[in-house]
Amino acid sequence: MAYALFLLLPGCPITALALAGYGFGRHRLRRAGRQARLRSVAALAGSAAAAVYTVGLLALALAVMDAEDGGADSSPLRPCRVAGEPERAARVTGYRVEYVPLRFVCETTDGNDYSAGAVPGWVGPAAAGFALASVVCACAAAVEGERRARRGAAAA
Repeated sequence: MAYALFLLLPGCPITALALAGYGFGRHRLRRAGRQARLRSVAALAGSAAAAVYTVGLLALALAVMDAEDGGADSSPLRPCRVAGEPERAARVTGYRVEYVPLRFVCETTDGNDYSAGAVPGWVGPAAAGFALASVVCACAAAVEGERRARRGAAAA
């Protein structure tokens, strides 16, 4: 499951840069209409969502590399060590990676699990907020285009 990091880690920054390029470069915003501005804002919000998700992926990748690192200090898993709760970390048998929301989850001997807190808490809400803003702006641009088409058909 952690192998998806190899695909997502290079893909998210590329997506962020491509959307930022579209948002900044495609339209001249001074002379553009409302539809073009909304598409640009949607692209920029999508770029911000991909950038924030990339930050979370980097933190997750560092936690996975730390967990996979062997050696004298590798048991219990370093990312699963919670300050003030050494007995919890002593029962850890493994881990898993979750991508929505981004989490490094430690699995214990009694069948329970807990999030290790390897990914900053602001990553999920920020990425979701930017993604939602992107979708709303893209839908508004589509509605504006439909309105413009209907006005053009009614005038003709």
